[in-house]
Amino acid sequence: MAKNQDAASVLAFEKKLVPSDGYMYGTQWDDRSLVTPLQLIEKSVRGTISNRLKAAIKNDPVKLNAEVEKANLQTVDTCSLAPEQDTLKLHFTLKILGGVQEPSACNNVLFKQSYSSAVRDYIGKEGFKELGKRYALNIANARFLWRNRVGAENIEVHVNALNKEAKQSWTFDATQFSTKHFNCADAQVIELGERIAQALASDDDFLMLEINCFVQVGKAQEVYPSEELVLDKGKGKKSKILYSVKDIAAMHSQKVGNALRSIDTWYGEFEDAEKSVGPIAIEPYGAVTNLGKAYRTPKNKQDFYTFFDQWARGAQLGRIEDEHYVMAILVRGGVFGESDK
Repeated sequence: MAKNQDAASVLAFEKKLVPSDGYMYGTQWDDRSLVTPLQLIEKSVRGTISNRLKAAIKNDPVKLNAEVEKANLQTVDTCSLAPEQDTLKLHFTLKILGGVQEPSACNNVLFKQSYSSAVRDYIGKEGFKELGKRYALNIANARFLWRNRVGAENIEVHVNALNKEAKQSWTFDATQFSTKHFNCADAQVIELGERIAQALASDDDFLMLEINCFVQVGKAQEVYPSEELVLDKGKGKKSKILYSVKDIAAMHSQKVGNALRSIDTWYGEFEDAEKSVGPIAIEPYGAVTNLGKAYRTPKNKQDFYTFFDQWARGAQLGRIEDEHYVMAILVRGGVFGESDK
């Protein structure tokens, strides 16, 4: 079989949205002068047996009673505000990088030339404005809070651009912005989106943002840092381990990043109210792991590789939304080499 002359078997892109871990603090909504780091608390509890039982046990009252009497002892991590505190403060930084025009690794000159040309055409035509607006809205609506966003009376997001020559600040009431769509004409969101788009479209510039989010959840209420993945639970003494950095409860940078890039409303099922789950994270196959489903399959020719292999070689895609999706994957970064056979 002849070689594909413009196939790049080595092809990689560095991520252009680089969030830090999110650090969690406690304070009061009406007086934020005192802010204290939140620490994890270890609890040992006795639970009840609640898992599905074999038919031989559940259909025999004697065996069922014997099973229920067994102690379900657990040691878990938890995190809560202090009794006098009613507000969670989540702090993280976000660096937005330019340079998407050039792969970080590419072993085929022909492919690199056609790819760079396609990106520059997109930047000249769209300028990352749509993506910048969507990333900005996911900051403004505090999607990065995940479970901490539920049941909050007030949510306030403070954003500071830290670049020396272009400092700027924005404040958002996150409760005023939807997490279900990106139809937003708010002037501050558009302004922040333009700053993000400008950095993404540049050859080598960057934007440094500092984000402080205040969430009024109620006095002494539990808050939710990231949970660590325990690969061998049989050897550990805890059944739930939460994430902390230097004794400060925290959220993984990956979890923050996943929320920020949850901008894909261009997949096929989004318009179907019964099937749609709202915006999903930008992924090559539209994978949503907690639902066990891929929303962009090669069979339906809606996945990243189907689009990218055409678009990067100069072909026009059917919709501008498909180009937005491809560019958002490149902003996400990854290794996308193909066989040269």
